[in-house]
Amino acid sequence: MHLVADTTNRRADAWAWRFVFTALSFGFFGLGGLVLRGLVLPVVLNWPAPIAVRRRRARRTVGKAFWLHSQFMYRTGVIDYRFEGLERLGRPGQMIVANHPSLIDVVFLIGHVPDANCVVKHSLWENPFMRGPVRAAQYISNDGSADMLDRAAGVLREGQTLIVFPEGTRTTPGHAPVFHRGGAAIAIRGAEIVTPVFITVVPTTLTKAEPWYRVPHRRVHMVFRVGEDIDVASFRDAAPAPIASRRLNEHLHQLYAAELHA
Repeated sequence: MHLVADTTNRRADAWAWRFVFTALSFGFFGLGGLVLRGLVLPVVLNWPAPIAVRRRRARRTVGKAFWLHSQFMYRTGVIDYRFEGLERLGRPGQMIVANHPSLIDVVFLIGHVPDANCVVKHSLWENPFMRGPVRAAQYISNDGSADMLDRAAGVLREGQTLIVFPEGTRTTPGHAPVFHRGGAAIAIRGAEIVTPVFITVVPTTLTKAEPWYRVPHRRVHMVFRVGEDIDVASFRDAAPAPIASRRLNEHLHQLYAAELHA
C-alpha cells in the first residue's frame, strides 16, 4: 500500500522528469564553468577599461550565468522559487547575511544580486569548474587567514555589496543555523548595514549529506525572504570590536532561530 502511494506521488509531481533535468542542471553547470573560464571571461577581463570596470563586467557575467542557470532549473520544473524584498539588496556598503540550507542557494542569490562580492569557500579556487569564475569576479576566499576579515571589511568600506554565509557550510536539516563569528566581525569592521536573507527549502535538497541524485518526491520550493536592516552602528558604538561582534553574532543567531522556526 505504501509503495503504491509512493509511486503515485512521484508520478503526480513528475519525479522522473525532475530527475533527468536535475542531472542536466549539474552537467550544464560544470560545462558552463569551463566555458566561462576558457572563452567568455578572458574576453571580458582583457577588454580595455579601468580595473574596477573590468571587475564589474566579470561579476555581472558570472551573475548572468548563475541567473540563467537558476532559470533553467525553474523553467524545467526542477525548482520553484521566489524572492521577497529583492529590491532592497545590492546597496553600497551592505553586507548580506544568509543561511545556507542547500548547495544551490548561492547560485540563486548571486544570480539575482550580480554586482555583489561574495565570501566563498577556499576549495573553489582549485575547483576546475569554478576557479575561473570566482577568480575573475575577485570574490574573497575564506582561506582561514587573519587578513581575510580585513579584505572583506575593506570591500564594504569601498562601497561594494558583500554576500556572506556565516555558517561556512550547509545548514544541518532540522537545526537552526550556527554562525561563526567571522561574519559579524566583518560587519563591525566595515559594513554600513547588515541585511539578513532567510532562505527556506522545502523539501530539503542538496544538503551536505544529500547527493544530487537523491531527488525529492515533491518539487522543491525555495523562498528567499529579505529581512529588516540591522543597524551595525548600534553594536559598533556600544562596545569594543570583539564584544560588539559577539553581540551581533548572538543577535543573528536569535533572529534566524526565530524567523526560520516561526
